[in-house]
Amino acid sequence: MSINVYVVDDSAVVRQTLQHLLQGDAEIRLIGSAPNPLLAAPAIKRQRPDVLLLDIEMPGMDGLTFLRQVMETDPIPTVICSTLTTDGSKAALEALAAGAVAVVAKPRLGLKQFLEDSRRELVQALKTAARARPKAGGGAALAAARTASRAPVAGLHALAVNKPVVLGSSTGGTQAIESVLLQLPGDAPGIAIVQHMPERFTAMYAQRLDGLCAMNVREAKDGDRLERGVVLIAPGGRHMQLKKNAGQYYVAVADGPPVNRHKPSVDVLFRSAAECAGRDALAIILTGMGDDGARGMKAMHDRGARTIAQDEASCVVFGMPKEAIAMGGVDEVLPLARVAGAISAFDARG
Repeated sequence: MSINVYVVDDSAVVRQTLQHLLQGDAEIRLIGSAPNPLLAAPAIKRQRPDVLLLDIEMPGMDGLTFLRQVMETDPIPTVICSTLTTDGSKAALEALAAGAVAVVAKPRLGLKQFLEDSRRELVQALKTAARARPKAGGGAALAAARTASRAPVAGLHALAVNKPVVLGSSTGGTQAIESVLLQLPGDAPGIAIVQHMPERFTAMYAQRLDGLCAMNVREAKDGDRLERGVVLIAPGGRHMQLKKNAGQYYVAVADGPPVNRHKPSVDVLFRSAAECAGRDALAIILTGMGDDGARGMKAMHDRGARTIAQDEASCVVFGMPKEAIAMGGVDEVLPLARVAGAISAFDARG
């Protein structure tokens, strides 16, 4: 079965080159293209592609505005390919937050050669997106949650945690994590997160979340303590482990080979939490492709930790939760909307 792709890009060279490149893959069919969202919108409504390949800088309406409209009304899995989305750029993070499944950066010069050289990456991104299931109305729900989450918490001063939370996600995880954190109070238990992201993305992603959430969110550094009201996000290109010394949890951040093709790896974080926290920990696995985190969650489950997986209906991609469930390491399967409540319930157990 073919994956129907529609391209929206104001460059005729890009559209022509993409048509040539995508014709070489038997699973992908380019069903149309347009130079801007205003012309694309009626065609997309008629043809309903499986995946959009979308630029950002375009006349009439920019790609991010169009992406938000699409995701609010009739979500279509979308891959962003733009000169504005270099690693760690604000535009790239805004695209992911708006619901893009993947972001591919293209240079301002040598576009044709770049697209030919990056054919494999583009094709894989489109195939990944085709398996995703973006949700309608996400932007409005997140906006309401943001307003509710900003209430200040009095008297919060670097409180040690005795019940740490570890969380892992991949495709679709940037939005899912934001949704969870926005629902948590500023004195929630400390959370260590591995989200599959490249280098230079995670610092800006953490900064964005810190501006939205009641908890303090930052990119983790080696030796950072995991305290109440603090969220530590593993830096792209580095593994993060949970450690414990003198009753205090902290993180160790270090280089190392990829695990399950990922760095940071969810398995690395979860296995370390199984060793140092055992039954005192809560592990959560959210939307994502592949099986990273499944073995680590099983190790945590076997050590008595509480383990939760996001359900299929609310996942963008059900791969990681599905594998963790199949491995027998999951205590409970929950929709995304109930994950924050489960963290609060876990904390209330004392």
